[in-house]
Amino acid sequence: MPDTFPPSSGSPASGTRPRRNLLADPARFAREVLEPVRAIVGERGLITDRDAMQPMMVAWRDNWEGRVPLVVMPASTEEMAAVVALCARTSTPVVPQGGNTGLTGASQPHGDDTEILVSTRRMNRIRAIDLDNDTITVDAGVVLQTIQETAREHGRLFPLSLGAEGSCQVGGNLSTNAGGVQALRYGTARALVAGLEVVLPDGQVWNGLRGLRKDNAGYDLKQLFIGAEGTLGIITAATLKLLPLPTASATAFLATPSPVTAVAWLRRVKSLLGENITTMELMERRCVDIAMRHNAAIRDPLVERHDWYLMVEIADQGEQAALEARLLAAVEAGLENGELVDGTIAASAEQALGIRRIREGAPEGQRLEGASYKHDVSVPVSQVPRFIAEANTALAARFPGIRSFAFGHLGDGNIHYNPIQAEGGDKALWQSFLPEVNRIVHDIVARLGGSITAEHGIGRLRIEEVPRYKSAVEMEMMRRLKQCFDPQNLMNPGKLLREAG
Repeated sequence: MPDTFPPSSGSPASGTRPRRNLLADPARFAREVLEPVRAIVGERGLITDRDAMQPMMVAWRDNWEGRVPLVVMPASTEEMAAVVALCARTSTPVVPQGGNTGLTGASQPHGDDTEILVSTRRMNRIRAIDLDNDTITVDAGVVLQTIQETAREHGRLFPLSLGAEGSCQVGGNLSTNAGGVQALRYGTARALVAGLEVVLPDGQVWNGLRGLRKDNAGYDLKQLFIGAEGTLGIITAATLKLLPLPTASATAFLATPSPVTAVAWLRRVKSLLGENITTMELMERRCVDIAMRHNAAIRDPLVERHDWYLMVEIADQGEQAALEARLLAAVEAGLENGELVDGTIAASAEQALGIRRIREGAPEGQRLEGASYKHDVSVPVSQVPRFIAEANTALAARFPGIRSFAFGHLGDGNIHYNPIQAEGGDKALWQSFLPEVNRIVHDIVARLGGSITAEHGIGRLRIEEVPRYKSAVEMEMMRRLKQCFDPQNLMNPGKLLREAG
């Protein structure tokens, strides 16, 4: 029997896998992993130089950093399957990575050379477009913006849209069930998938690339891998749903007295505009101020200051003037009923872009304001005002001077509640408050029937908190799924679910 790295010493149900530095025996690692992998992917598919792999080891936010002895970049599903099968035989843990734009550390390896990183960056083919079926089939490593542009070239829309779309890869988008600014109308990534191709933890390939709208033949297996953060297998390709490309769109920046009036106007505008609403973003005044403070290109669209704002986008087939008239009528109704107090509708694409810059500039500027506490939470839309009010009150009482900073997707109840340290305070001191701030905020979310992670996922960031907010039954169901697919706990270990032991 060939000498292999030892399998987990824990029972299969435990998921325990003692961490072993793969370079503890360099000759053995080279013989059993490095050279066989080289034979599969070739020199172009390997990175062993520490400096060259460093950009893939570091997250762009929150200081997640890892260390691995090897980065593997398969160029095809066949190569990916062969690499994963080899890792299964040698009990070598694998961390899948796409564009490395995640926000919870899910695609960062641990810092102890106990894993190898497998990147999909070379798997970047557009495989097929079926305009009669309104689907596009792509490799997992295709950049989201490339899919959007390809769809547009064919007169179609792929509506998943988020800040990192110029660099994130669709495999990562699906593995984290990304949301984005148009989820109100089109849903999260989960809603846009017709089929998947997945390399399972033992190296088998499941080809579920069926572009069907209806398939009631048993479990909907693709949904198991969407949002699983690479812990059940590696998505290698997807068949995605395309939609008609809107011919008209309109963007508005509106002032509203409070989150309560914002929700009231949202209810009204749904009845007036229906599914034409693609985006409904809420933000408080501090978000606008900080965006302008740190980006000279951002201007306040309104003359007077207000406490709360809405960024609204609508789209439809038809004439531009007719769509703008419908939005104007909805705004006027809001002004008459006190749900809105001011506003402007963009008169050009350039003005619309200027409005979007405010929303994009808020989180970018926040990073320069000192310690902040980032929460990607969701509650029922009806509970958004109560959540913000209760969280602000509780944190102000416990941490005098803390600055509220709330923005996000009002239309689906996903609020990025990111309070910032007191102005001029000691950053290190305020950073030490993070666990208590998280507990206060997330306890309120749970009490209101919400989720502590709406669209960013669990990764490493929330892994210790999840058991507090999920029932024992839910946690056991998740563990059983993990054990069923990955009994050795080799696929992205220590993410989404805590390792036992």
